[in-house]
Amino acid sequence: MFENLISVFESNQWVWLASVFVFSLLVGSFLNVVIYRLPIMLERDWRKECEELLADELKGKKIKPADNENFNLIVPNSTCPKCKKAIKPWQNIPVLSWLFLRGKCANCQNPISIRYPIMELLTATLGLWAAYYYGVSSLTLWALIFTFILISLCFIDLDTMLLPDQLTLGLLWLGLLVNINHSFVSLEDAVIGAALGYMSLWSVFQLFKLITGKEGMGFGDFKLLAALGAWMGWQALPVIIILSSLVGAVIGIAMLKLQQKDSQQAIPFGPYLAVAGLIAFYWRSDITQYYLQTWVY
Repeated sequence: MFENLISVFESNQWVWLASVFVFSLLVGSFLNVVIYRLPIMLERDWRKECEELLADELKGKKIKPADNENFNLIVPNSTCPKCKKAIKPWQNIPVLSWLFLRGKCANCQNPISIRYPIMELLTATLGLWAAYYYGVSSLTLWALIFTFILISLCFIDLDTMLLPDQLTLGLLWLGLLVNINHSFVSLEDAVIGAALGYMSLWSVFQLFKLITGKEGMGFGDFKLLAALGAWMGWQALPVIIILSSLVGAVIGIAMLKLQQKDSQQAIPFGPYLAVAGLIAFYWRSDITQYYLQTWVY
């Protein structure tokens, strides 16, 4: 049966692309849940660990009780943040439900952020490109997983200034495992890429801290660049670092000016690494060749 399905995909490209698009659309809906809930889950776990660690010191003190509600990526069911009415399955169809409900809760008419359908369409579009680029092959599956995790990291960092180890380290180890068979690069290049990716930003962090006494970035950024190196090899790191730094500088300065924020305001670097990583994943060779032909030769 599986072989027959593969045969259909290989003989009908539009069926293959349409299937991946719909699948990625559904995954995009789930990523909205991950992006919102994972930071809350982590915060609750940290709070619980702190309370257990400081149990003796907290005796007799009034503290806010920990939330014991069963809360994960599956339960509770999605609800409207205002009226708390459970969202029915037909109201949770990616993009279509948002359009049908005109961007409002079916019960209380509270506006539903347009970010949800945009996230779903973004995920579906990037998934469609991966399917078109790699065709009917296992590389498409790995490219989809790589893309989905980067999207989650990008928006979690934008919202909370966090890059969870559950995602960055998972992406790192998966990249090394995928390249055991030289799927994207050799295992040797992947291992060196992971090590250099981490050490390059770690060195910048330590130098900046030594000079200024301040921490310029978080450890999650080191792990994310290490993960990108594990997937694409050490050769891709210069392209990723340059792209992320340029985009981060331009967008960061623009946001500070438009929002009239202090220049000391922390700006998440993870989204720029994620975007640069996606660009390098497909076009690093073209970018390098263009640079060499334009500026070197």
